[in-house]
Amino acid sequence: MGLTSDKVLALAVGSAVLLFAGTVWVWPRLARATWRAVSGRIALLLATQVALFGSLGIAANQAFGFYAGWADLFGRETGQGVVVDHTGPGGGPLQVVGTGRVPGASGSLPQTAGEVQRVYVVGRTTRIATPAYVYLPPEYFQPRHRTRRFPVAVVLTGYPGTARALVDKLHYPRTARQLAEDGRMQPMILVMLRPTVAPPRDTECVDVPGGPRTETFFARDLPDAVRAHYRVGGKPGSWGIVGDSTGGYCALKLAMHHPGVYAAGAGLSPYYKAPADPTTGDLFRGDKGLRNRADLRWFLAHEAAPDTALLVSSSKVGESNYKATLEFIKRVEATNLTRISSIILDSGGHNFTTWRREIPATLQWLSGRLTDH
Repeated sequence: MGLTSDKVLALAVGSAVLLFAGTVWVWPRLARATWRAVSGRIALLLATQVALFGSLGIAANQAFGFYAGWADLFGRETGQGVVVDHTGPGGGPLQVVGTGRVPGASGSLPQTAGEVQRVYVVGRTTRIATPAYVYLPPEYFQPRHRTRRFPVAVVLTGYPGTARALVDKLHYPRTARQLAEDGRMQPMILVMLRPTVAPPRDTECVDVPGGPRTETFFARDLPDAVRAHYRVGGKPGSWGIVGDSTGGYCALKLAMHHPGVYAAGAGLSPYYKAPADPTTGDLFRGDKGLRNRADLRWFLAHEAAPDTALLVSSSKVGESNYKATLEFIKRVEATNLTRISSIILDSGGHNFTTWRREIPATLQWLSGRLTDH
């Protein structure tokens, strides 16, 4: 049974309930002052608390998608995202390996409900390989739109994150379909994946010297692969990028570093400088210039202002990035070229619940800045 399985959650909850009931039942028998009775009470209390906290942890993981499986949880994920000397399945840079319905959509035909495709992408230049999900709106399959090209939004998770959570937990396809149906945004293709394309390492969308060239993958290889497979706009104004947490930092950085690729970038609860911790390792290998460019506030102060549009979000209460976000907004405003917008909530934590409140407005904002040419 997988970590995200409902059976695992049910087993954990059932164990906690049974241990609690058992503790209440046998407690009178363990009321003596002998070492065996004391040891029994300690063992029961510890077992009950472990089961209780285990149940809460599994439920939280299912709700927020922190870990995809047991290997991910214990740091033993072995699947590597850097592939050398071979291409993806079928020989192309993007291969569809499965299709499914849009969660929550009525109807079963792609022409009326849209479609979510599970794909495999291999970078032609970086040799980075990663799975992803692609949402195609209903209009993509309708005969009257057979020659139409659609704008694209790349959607990134946080770290470690799971790409599937963007579909099932954050409801990006469902939200995009509903907004387009209501006339609040144009139909867009969503390409949804993790920024962690070399698991388990957190590369922070950096071209690591001697390591994964993650920034190049997102700036060159991924757009090339999508353009080769789908009817999408080929001009810079057709592409945007959005993400939460680590994905939000990556989205802002990619839009700032590559305005010729991404016309807009949205960061939900982002930070503005690549961290250095055990999950990232040494990202820059002593390269001060590379480290500085990865600091978005340094970039604004020392590099030419990029011609792109940015959106940032935070909360006055519940988010640790509130002050940093206000400072970032001021620095962008001072450039007189880069455009900046924000979503500031009165309260909201660093979690899926908060991001679901921000995603509809974010997709509308993104839609208004992209073309379908």
